[in-house]
Amino acid sequence: MTENIRNFCIIAHVDHGKSTLADRLLHVTGTISDRDTTEQVLDSMELEREKGVTIKASAVRMKYTAADGKEYELNLIDTPGHVDFGYEVSRALNACEGAILVVDATQGIEAQTLANLYSAINANLEIIPVINKIDLPSAHADDVAEDIAALIGGKAEDVIRISAKSGLNIEMVLESIVKRVPPPRGLDSDSPRALVFDSHYDAYKGVICYVRVVEGSFSATETVRLMATKINVKPIEVGIFAPVMKPVERLSAGEVGYIATGLKTVHDARVGDTVTSASNPASEPLPGYFQPKPMVFAGIYPVDADNYTDLRDALEKLQLNDASLTYAPETSQAIGFGFRAGFLGLFHMEIIQERIEREYDLDVLFTAPSVEYEVVMGNGEVLRIDSPAQLPEEGMVTEIREPWMNIEIITPTEYYGVIMDLVKNRRGNYKNQEYPAPHRVQLNFEIPLAELIVDFFDTLKSRTKGYASLDYQFAEYRADKLQKLEILVNAEPVDALAAIVHEKDAYHKGQALITKLKDIIPRQMFDVAIQASSGGRIISRANVKAMRKDVLAKCYGGDISRKKKLLEKQKKGKRRLKMVGNVEIPQEAFMAVLKLENE
Repeated sequence: MTENIRNFCIIAHVDHGKSTLADRLLHVTGTISDRDTTEQVLDSMELEREKGVTIKASAVRMKYTAADGKEYELNLIDTPGHVDFGYEVSRALNACEGAILVVDATQGIEAQTLANLYSAINANLEIIPVINKIDLPSAHADDVAEDIAALIGGKAEDVIRISAKSGLNIEMVLESIVKRVPPPRGLDSDSPRALVFDSHYDAYKGVICYVRVVEGSFSATETVRLMATKINVKPIEVGIFAPVMKPVERLSAGEVGYIATGLKTVHDARVGDTVTSASNPASEPLPGYFQPKPMVFAGIYPVDADNYTDLRDALEKLQLNDASLTYAPETSQAIGFGFRAGFLGLFHMEIIQERIEREYDLDVLFTAPSVEYEVVMGNGEVLRIDSPAQLPEEGMVTEIREPWMNIEIITPTEYYGVIMDLVKNRRGNYKNQEYPAPHRVQLNFEIPLAELIVDFFDTLKSRTKGYASLDYQFAEYRADKLQKLEILVNAEPVDALAAIVHEKDAYHKGQALITKLKDIIPRQMFDVAIQASSGGRIISRANVKAMRKDVLAKCYGGDISRKKKLLEKQKKGKRRLKMVGNVEIPQEAFMAVLKLENE
């Protein structure tokens, strides 16, 4: 009976207490005992607990006896908590009928609160507003309640005030879910359709699809079909999350559970796909499916060249659980053999880097991140390149297009000026502004993604003392005056240090990089020239002075011609060395590109 089923999710900005609230709901409903408890039960990854961000979606079924005496089945679908995983959030929202909107009483409404709220409203979900952390001394719950009421309508006194940590008023949240979230629609008699809102790889059961059954029912004995990839599989088992995986005979309409497919790669069972029956297939899949595209690209190289195969195996295993990670082999003259990898965003890249280093114990070097450019050639052909080294010769290119993003920044009004200044310096365009609450302004801009991926977020946080929050979506590709900035060491171009920059930034970026490299590249037995080249000319140069042996040490007194002879001999030797000498470029040089300040 779907009458007693409630499917809901929790949406919040990073660190507003979403995982803590999920833990508390599991405790209050008796789904997990105190003996089995850990902090952030649904965040099983060590990184998730450390960063305070849910990275993978998960689900859990709770049984709850409400005040009306009836027992309800509550399915909590936990959504990722970072803007990089926006598509996964949208699929999780489509698997629910209601959403708990959690706002921190000390922080108020932030950018992702709004972004996720609008996504939930677009998915026609019933919104239950909740203010968390009301027991903190710095909480201003009344003001936040007024802001929420102004944002979504209704009265400020109807907003539930809780402390997820201490368990205060958690029963009120459960009662609101039962009363306000509608039961799922859909009949067992219809052709089966289920939405895949997440998946992970299990060594024994293959790919496990987390599904919300929309119509019909699924049993472990019937062959199922994945509609996007057109793959038929006989499930190993179907089951529910309670909160560990528990096999059941059948999943019916409205229920949330999993289907263990036995497939060997997550690419075959993508997030957002529709599962149906192979013998009685649905006529069309559920709407909204698309393949998320990588937005940020970087080279990954092992610090020790002998670890190349270990790095390949690590990326292969990570891709089993993360279909949005892409990679291909790449060679750099400066660093050797490695991989070019694509990520959903900078946070996604950081997560992958930390997982490679922790889970696989590998020392890796990530090159400066870049974005995917569209290059229009003279013959009209359009190339897509994700590495500056792939950019063709200048004479062959008609125009270069770069990805632009729409960004929303929510900030206290006193930081209005510093944010305007920051975005203007990053080639951003102001669009409009709104006031979601008194003393808070939402500023909307357009900005090139290349300017956004290098320390934009860090700079925004430091200039606004941590109060501003950011959300972004892809807008379009736009042509601009872009060119390649190359670094030559000893007249040899170093491909890993190349970058694609705007014409007006080339000179000062080149100069700043040369200044940094001059201090980083170690002195050799000969002079090393470091040059920056852009637009077909050298725009900056510095010399790393040679180490000198004091060949005059043994000459005390005597004729000057003797000294000249020794110095001339040394000069010739240095010239010969310069022709055959090889300059070792340390890792810090590649990090210098990342840390270039955007003045």
